[in-house]
Amino acid sequence: MDQFTIQKPWDMHVHLRDGEMLKTVAPITARYFARALVMPNLTPPIRTNDDVSRYQQEILAASGPGSGFKPLMTFKILPDTDPHSIAELAQMKDVVAGKAYPKGLTHNAEDGIEDYFALRDVFAAMEKHNLVLCLHGEMPGTHIRGRDRERAFLRTLCFLARTFPNLRIVLEHITTVEAVETVLRLPDTVAATVTAHHLLLTHDDVGGDRMCPNHYCKPVAKDPADRDALIQAAISGCPKFFFGSDSAPHPREGKTRLYDCCAGIFTAPVALPLLVEIFERHHALDRLESFVYDFAVQFYHPRGPATGFPPKLRFVKDQWTVPEEIGGIVPFYAGQELSWRVEEVK
Repeated sequence: MDQFTIQKPWDMHVHLRDGEMLKTVAPITARYFARALVMPNLTPPIRTNDDVSRYQQEILAASGPGSGFKPLMTFKILPDTDPHSIAELAQMKDVVAGKAYPKGLTHNAEDGIEDYFALRDVFAAMEKHNLVLCLHGEMPGTHIRGRDRERAFLRTLCFLARTFPNLRIVLEHITTVEAVETVLRLPDTVAATVTAHHLLLTHDDVGGDRMCPNHYCKPVAKDPADRDALIQAAISGCPKFFFGSDSAPHPREGKTRLYDCCAGIFTAPVALPLLVEIFERHHALDRLESFVYDFAVQFYHPRGPATGFPPKLRFVKDQWTVPEEIGGIVPFYAGQELSWRVEEVK
């Protein structure tokens, strides 16, 4: 097969940043995705209705007129989030989720969560108002080794799923065999996003024979067995697993600092062609559309009727080289050749 067409995908986890970087990266996501769940970890964070409204308008302006792109908005859950604010946030049409970050474990998470049980009233309000809880699933604490943080967090995930049986929960950017197995065991109110880069990288690709800062992200890529389990989850056709790129751009200088290298991989320009290569390699191209579109729609079902005809994307087998740099940002697979390119169907 040299070409095929699918519904224009949804990216259910993306960082668009703000300021000049937003103007660079938002049009790229808008080109490849009809909708995207936009993360709120800016400085200052997106936490109120006013924050959401302002940021949404900035995204739409940066995406370009006529793009048809629709950002799905999130708010940042902080230790002092007022449970009474959830009802007001839920009234905003395009607010579909709240995001909880573990304290100090990823970009702009110094204000993050240490005690998830202390937020039970917030989670109960989200359950009542039908908002999704998105979790960066790593457990904070100096007593936990970095590669064990996701495994340790799974106990918290299970507690939340049992305590709030009607709360939809997404365990973001999973990286371990145990995460896959836990999500499968839990009720259908629990799902997980899978990135393209975690389907390709292992820990050795980040810091094996030599360090590769452009492969460094949080959570860090794990072992080959973990990567293989993620691939099987992605191609399985199970609706509990769908695509979230976690595309997280940083300026080149932020990725190459000797100390305090920024965690995040800019995958937006290449994620879909890479997914096609992975699904093709595993004889699962017939399941790609479900992974990048159907399952996200089914789980999130944003409020409000769809209008018009959903846009489509065409994938064409045609070799191209990933740019070395885009607006001062080094993309994933920079300088390498990919075998599929993407066209929007007019």
